[in-house]
Amino acid sequence: MAEVVVFVDHVDGAVRKPTLELLTLARRIGEPVAVALGAGAGETAGVLAGHGAVRVLTSEASQYAEYLVVPKVDALQAACAVVSPVAVLVPSSAEGKEIAARLALRIGSGVITDAIDVEAGELGPVATQSAFAASFTTRSRVSRGVAVITVKPNSAPVEPVAGAGVVEELEVSFSALATGTKVLSRTPRESTGRPELTEAAIVVSGGRGVNGAENFRVIEALADSLGAAVGASRAAVDAGWYPHSSQVGQTGKSVSPQLYIASGISGAIQHRAGMQTSKTIVAINKDAEAPIFDLVDYGVVGDLFNVVPQLTDEVTSRKG
Repeated sequence: MAEVVVFVDHVDGAVRKPTLELLTLARRIGEPVAVALGAGAGETAGVLAGHGAVRVLTSEASQYAEYLVVPKVDALQAACAVVSPVAVLVPSSAEGKEIAARLALRIGSGVITDAIDVEAGELGPVATQSAFAASFTTRSRVSRGVAVITVKPNSAPVEPVAGAGVVEELEVSFSALATGTKVLSRTPRESTGRPELTEAAIVVSGGRGVNGAENFRVIEALADSLGAAVGASRAAVDAGWYPHSSQVGQTGKSVSPQLYIASGISGAIQHRAGMQTSKTIVAINKDAEAPIFDLVDYGVVGDLFNVVPQLTDEVTSRKG
């Protein structure tokens, strides 16, 4: 059976959820071969095997932490040479898309980014994408070489399945370009205790209607009651009310949660491009003509400062 290389996103051996989703998709088109790089790579084997990986290729060289992107591309290129895969699946983050593009160029293949589904096809893996701000759904395949595909988080269920999980050391020869950009320092991101925005199953976002940084406490309270991540529209970010790292939209982050709640967001195309593939969308806005209502599964016409606290109280009471 054909093998599929899966790039492992982990932190010191703790495998992140998008990788487990990729393993689910990989099993639809072949046998998953996971590639784990950097410190703690060997510690990922148990989890990866428990989600269907038949092989786990590891490399713990210091270059992956000391330099940006290129050493990881070198490693994936080495993995492709060892495995001869039918496809390479990579999480669709900013770094993931750069890695995928560089790898595709190296091995003479096509690349598909931001897929929301992957399935087997007669002529190779077929990827589904949501295009033009989710106005269209496309199905496409790479017509030359190994399919390199990045997949958006929350696009597939996590399905534990026992795999052989044979651990092998991956021999990597780093290219001259690998040391081109060196990491000089790192500053740990301040933890909010909330899920990562792009991986969260529920996202609660606030926009221009929140009308001030101090009022985002209302959005945060609802998010915390639901165990959700907090997002913001570009208008709210540009106004300085919330950090850019929480921006949802074409120039921010793209999210696809099970539930997306938009509060005080009009629904401009820039914002819709980043959240339109959410499974269930709820909007709260006092303007009944707001474009966001054309998109939603459920809409509430009302003042968010009245509606959101009531919703928070209701969620909290039901949890109790």
